[in-house]
Amino acid sequence: MQAGSHLTEENRIIAIGDVHGCIRTLKGLLHDIGLQPEDQLVFLGDIIDRGPSSMQTVEFVLELRDSFSCHFIAGNHELMLLDALDSGKPDAWIRNGGMETLDSYGGIPPMGFPEPHLDLFRECRPYLETEHWFFAHGGLDPDISIRDGIRLQSPEDFSWQRAHMRREYLERNEYIWEKTLVCGHTPVPAPVMLERLIAIDTGCVHRERPHLGTLSAVILPERRIVQQKNIEPYP
Repeated sequence: MQAGSHLTEENRIIAIGDVHGCIRTLKGLLHDIGLQPEDQLVFLGDIIDRGPSSMQTVEFVLELRDSFSCHFIAGNHELMLLDALDSGKPDAWIRNGGMETLDSYGGIPPMGFPEPHLDLFRECRPYLETEHWFFAHGGLDPDISIRDGIRLQSPEDFSWQRAHMRREYLERNEYIWEKTLVCGHTPVPAPVMLERLIAIDTGCVHRERPHLGTLSAVILPERRIVQQKNIEPYP
C-alpha cells in the first residue's frame, strides 16, 4: 500500500478534480490518462456527495491506492460529513448532497459506514505541496503569500476558499504565491491554466448545467489536461 508515500516531483503527478460520487466517469478518466506504475494521484477533494455512487467511489479509490501512490485532499464535502459525524447534526450535510451519499451506503447513518472509509475521510489533508506545486481543494487567499496563508488560515480555509477565483483576480493574473496552486471546488466551464493557478473543477456532477458536466485532471509537470464527460447512469 502506497497511500502514505511522499509526494515527489521525480514522477508524474496527476491531480484529479471533484469526482462527487461519479465512479464510471472517474474510471473512464483514468483509462484515458493511461496510468503508469510510478504515477502519483492527488485527489483534490469532494470525492463524495451529490453523485449516485459515493460508496462505490470510496471503495474504488481505496483499491486504487494498493497499486498507486495516492494522496487525498480534504474537500468541503468531506469536512461536512465529518462535522455531521462528530456533531450528530447531519442536516447541513444532507442538504448539500449528503442524501445521495447515504443512499449509496444503503441508508445507514455515517457512523455505520465501513471503518476504512471513515479513516480515509479523516486522513484527508488540508493541502499538499512540493517544490513547485501547492494542492488544495478550495485554494489560497490571493492577497497574501502561501507561507502567510499557512500561518494565518485555519486548515478548513483551504477547503472553502474561493476569493482567488473571482473575475478581477483571474483577469489581473498577478497572484503573489511562491508556487502554482492546483485546486478544484469552484466549477468552471473549462480548466483555468495560469502561471500561478490551475483550477480543474469542471462541474462533473452538474451535467444538467450548460458548459459543465466534465471531470478533469491535470498531469504535471507538463500541465496536460485530460477530461471525461459525465457517463453516470442516472437521469
